[in-house]
Amino acid sequence: MAAHIDTGTRVTPNYRSQTLDHLGVVAGVFDELGIGEVLDQVIPQDRSQRRVSVGQAVKAMVLNGLGFVNRTLYLTPAFYADKPTERLLGAGIRPEHLHDDTLGRALDTLYEQDVTGLYALVAAEACRRLGLRVTVGHLDITRFHLDGTYHHADEPATEVVHITPGYSRDHRPDLNQVMLNLLVEHRAGIPLLMKPLAGNSSDTVELAGRIETHLQQLRTDYELEYWVADSALYSEANLRLLAGHQLNWITRVPARLSLAQDALRRLDKGTLLAPGYLCRTQGVESGGVRQRGLVLTSVHALKRAANSVTRQLLRESQRETHAFDSLCQQRFACAPDAQQALEAYCQGLKVIQLEDARVEPLYGHRRRGRPTAGSRPEVIGSRVSGAPMIPSDARLQQLWQQSSFILATNELDHTRWSDLQVLQTYKAQQRAERGFRFLKDPQFQATQFYLKSPQRLMALLRVMTLCLLVSAAVEYRLRTALAEQQQTVPDQRGKGVTNPTARWIFQCVAGIHVLLSEGQAAMILNLTARHQLVINLLGQPYQQLYS
Repeated sequence: MAAHIDTGTRVTPNYRSQTLDHLGVVAGVFDELGIGEVLDQVIPQDRSQRRVSVGQAVKAMVLNGLGFVNRTLYLTPAFYADKPTERLLGAGIRPEHLHDDTLGRALDTLYEQDVTGLYALVAAEACRRLGLRVTVGHLDITRFHLDGTYHHADEPATEVVHITPGYSRDHRPDLNQVMLNLLVEHRAGIPLLMKPLAGNSSDTVELAGRIETHLQQLRTDYELEYWVADSALYSEANLRLLAGHQLNWITRVPARLSLAQDALRRLDKGTLLAPGYLCRTQGVESGGVRQRGLVLTSVHALKRAANSVTRQLLRESQRETHAFDSLCQQRFACAPDAQQALEAYCQGLKVIQLEDARVEPLYGHRRRGRPTAGSRPEVIGSRVSGAPMIPSDARLQQLWQQSSFILATNELDHTRWSDLQVLQTYKAQQRAERGFRFLKDPQFQATQFYLKSPQRLMALLRVMTLCLLVSAAVEYRLRTALAEQQQTVPDQRGKGVTNPTARWIFQCVAGIHVLLSEGQAAMILNLTARHQLVINLLGQPYQQLYS
């Protein structure tokens, strides 16, 4: 009997997987802070004409910006091709809905609502939900280079940032650029205020200008007691402006000012203020404002500068010694000419000093050839002589100047704000600088600007700042949870830490996928103990995103 062979086609279930990774954490924080809610409440929009709300579009761009996949924002549909968009953005949202037109119109709408004012509302709500009492704000400015042609020679429209070449710390003055001014909260590093600026704006002018423009709003939203900024804030005009508004401030005094140079020349070690810092306090007055000045010397900077200062002194002393040897070989017609040359040389000295420097007559014979018998040398001119030497304290003086800096504050009451608190508060200025490093990180691809208009660029700068806000909030939320529950998260070496960075938190939640099969509920794959630790620390809304 012949065997029966079934030639029918076997139907296999329709399986596919989607990458979730750390995007659930980003989406959870975005929702927890109410960013999308604020945007959709404030911005009028016709939902019958818009499948994706402005809040959802911004959330999509933030997820893309914090995705660390080396794709720019205009590739958002490709970014979401393998992502669970409905889980992250809302029911009915699919990757094909997140196209250039949707995102471009969202950026246009954001610009129409006042870039700075709307962001301030979002930041205030975020701080309220995080339970942050904002008492110290850090001001700083950075620059971004731009691709493309923006017709920087044309006069910009009102309230539109002027994209133009300007001063470049990267030594690329040929590139178009735009500036971003941030006010950052002290504890969590949340950006409270953002303002796009023209590429050739002055740091000194803009820092105080932001304070004056938004002071009333900031006083309403927060309890700011101290404003902190780098040396760009320290000018007589700015100090008078701050005094007029009765604001307390802490800033670094520019080393180029004569009052700073005089203070740094003094070889006074002061007393130990904090581990690694020596301090002496002196009264300062500038712009009609009485101040407390802290001359601080970093012990670590002293160690770093030791070799470089020695090499620099050696090079400079050799140059100055050779120049003096050349001066001594010159013949001057008269003593006044020699004295004038000696004084000019001494004025340019930086390292060596001259011992027994003098002008003396130069003897010789005026006629050429061998002198006749019995003839005596006569005065034929003048010359310079002396002994160059390096002062014993020259190296110490230069070491001290290179390793010291001056902080100033108008808070004269040591009981309200001690010298140690002034130093610690200023050192937290790194929160603003760290935020700029985050925005300029090559993996944060939103920094690669190429947009059709300055208006959209201004709106995108707001989205980028929202990415920074979400990243800082993730870090603060997990660190707070670790402290409250007295737990740790393993670092790269497996050692438990209580202060993980946002980037490490994102990496801790990498490798999670969603398995989809027709007719069955979605399944979470690859959920490890470390994943669950981070998710459980963040709380129930995050657990729901990963379930």
